Amino acid sequence: MSSQHRNHTSDVPAVGADSPFRQEHVARAEAPQFVLPLVVRIEKAEPPARTDALETAARAVLVLLTDERAHGEGEWAEAVRDWQDARIRKVVRRARGAEWRKAGTLPGVTVHGDAVEVRVFPPVPLDGWPKELAKLQVSGTDLDDPEPVAPAAAGTAVLWLNPDLEMSAGKAMAQAGHAAQLAWWELTGAERTAWQDSGFRLAVRTAARERWAELNGSGLPVVRDAGFTEIAPGSATVVADHPALRARLSGGVSR
Repeated sequence: MSSQHRNHTSDVPAVGADSPFRQEHVARAEAPQFVLPLVVRIEKAEPPARTDALETAARAVLVLLTDERAHGEGEWAEAVRDWQDARIRKVVRRARGAEWRKAGTLPGVTVHGDAVEVRVFPPVPLDGWPKELAKLQVSGTDLDDPEPVAPAAAGTAVLWLNPDLEMSAGKAMAQAGHAAQLAWWELTGAERTAWQDSGFRLAVRTAARERWAELNGSGLPVVRDAGFTEIAPGSATVVADHPALRARLSGGVSR
């Protein structure tokens, strides 16, 4: 990952108390709004598995955040700063064939999963999408897992979906991306570097109903949806259960 930003040396949380998931004021809602576009490749004959798409979208957000172009004087830095100063909105669209190839000509990063491709682009104004992306469909991202999804491996960051909410794959991809970003903001520099060195190893799983309440009240980052699409405003959609954050909450012992 030599092309990515590696200045993660702080021993305290990079954002900590200033992390958006800890803030109650509405300054972010009042700021000019930007959106992070993600495009998932869905070929008609071979659609990807749902969990693969969700995990790859979450990793794609982290790849964008650590790209050297998103920092300092990089060409994406101003757009990323403006986006993070407002709501961290994300929209997932689908493409195939020529649409996918055209999307690939725009500045961005393509992230590969087991059998899926997700391309993430630098943030754009809410009403300023490039024409190559604006024409892509948001609907039609209803994906399934053809095989049962295995439990997450020990020591893996897990983004736990609310078992009581039904979301399209595109909506869930955006929510998983939010959760990964909230976890990233809460990590120390050393913890960020370790996660990046692992290739942003993570899993997306649906929480058991009997465990959701514990997760939601654990102190781990919780994504609460603004209610623009599909679900009610304020709904808790995902809990970001990163091992480093879990260890911090339990007094330094992971469980």
